[in-house]
Amino acid sequence: MKRVVSRVSSGVRTVLSPAGLRGTAVELAWIAAHVATYPLGVAQERERRAEDRFTLAGLPPVRRGLLIGDVEAAGTPILLVHGLVDNRSVFTFLARALRRRGFGRIATMNYHVLTHDVRAAARRLGATVEAICAETGYERIHVIGHSMGGVIARYYVQRMGGDARVHTLVTLGSPHAGTRAAHLLPRGVCRQLTPSSDIVADLAAPAPDCRTRFVAFWSDLDALISPKRAARIDHPDLVVRNVFVPGVGHMSLPIDRRVTHEIASTLAQLDVAGGSRSTPRHLRAASG
Repeated sequence: MKRVVSRVSSGVRTVLSPAGLRGTAVELAWIAAHVATYPLGVAQERERRAEDRFTLAGLPPVRRGLLIGDVEAAGTPILLVHGLVDNRSVFTFLARALRRRGFGRIATMNYHVLTHDVRAAARRLGATVEAICAETGYERIHVIGHSMGGVIARYYVQRMGGDARVHTLVTLGSPHAGTRAAHLLPRGVCRQLTPSSDIVADLAAPAPDCRTRFVAFWSDLDALISPKRAARIDHPDLVVRNVFVPGVGHMSLPIDRRVTHEIASTLAQLDVAGGSRSTPRHLRAASG
């Protein structure tokens, strides 16, 4: 009982702190804006045209450095995977920000809003990844998953051999260890997101020789993740960097400038083998 009271008190202090109040205001404003843009994300993504591919045209000089310095990093495809009851529109700002930083091959994947099984969604993700690799000629791509999208992507990577295709997996507020909030609707896919689910157990199982590099963002203001640290990836076999971003709500993670900056910095610094050439000081300080 004392532990529950302590957790509640800590949560209240976080929300009522100056950073918490700012983060809550941003979260509410973004949710309102996202509701307005949601219908735009329902339609299938238009076919990528030649001008969608990476190019120096239109980039300011300071941002041409990625293309000039590392054409492979700039050209490696990035696939964005949304969360439960959402669609590609949640990535509107993130996709735009990454393009402005020199990343030119960015795709999004919609799966059915009433998806009932993480494994089925992971199989569809695998088919999408294969199609992107066939189209672009790249053997491996990066994947960024928000909320349940990160769990789907991790399941594909860790349990379906997707590490052969996914160079880096970035997750934003994904319940890797499950979330108590899923007990509020213990049916369908929500049941698979509870801490005691078979999906969570599968992800905790040994994963020897997994080649994918993981970056997991988590926040103390994420109302859908309980406990908050469940959005971290803590696995002895995986190469993981957990990044704590204070004062950011669940839906606001894909639009937070700190998150966007660190994603761009991470993807620009990775070598072909999947390791990091170097970790900038500000990233080390933000890592949890």
